[in-house]
Amino acid sequence: MNTLRSDANHCFVCGPANDFGLHLEFRLDGDVCRSEFTPGPTHCGYDGVTHGGIVFSVLDDVMANWLFLKGLRAYTAKCDIRYKDSLPTGTAVRLEGRCVKQRGRLTIMQGTMIRTDTDQIVAECEASFMLAADT
Repeated sequence: MNTLRSDANHCFVCGPANDFGLHLEFRLDGDVCRSEFTPGPTHCGYDGVTHGGIVFSVLDDVMANWLFLKGLRAYTAKCDIRYKDSLPTGTAVRLEGRCVKQRGRLTIMQGTMIRTDTDQIVAECEASFMLAADT
C-alpha cells in the first residue's frame, strides 16, 4: 500500500483510502516518475473508450508525484494536454513524468501515457506547477 501524508490519502488517483479512487502507485526511476494503469469499465466515457478526464487525471498525478517524491509540495497551475489516440478500457498503459525546467517556485513538467501493447503514445502534456510557498 502507498504510504502518503494523511492529507493525501484520499487523492482520487493515488490515495489508498479513497474507495472510488484509482490507487495508482508512483516511483522514481532515475529522474523519471513512473506508474502503470489499466482503465476498467467504470472509467469509460462512451463506446468502450476511457474518459479523457481520467487520462488527464493520471497524467497530472504522474507529474505531481515527481515533485512529491522529491519532497516538494506543489499545485498544478496550468496544463496543456494533447490526446493522440483513444484508449480502449482494459488496455494497460505506462505513465511517465519528467521535469523540463525549474525556475524559482515554477516547475515545468512533461507527462506521457504510452500503451504497453503497442508502445503508442495515447496522450502527452506539459504543465506548470507552483511550489507551495512553505516548500
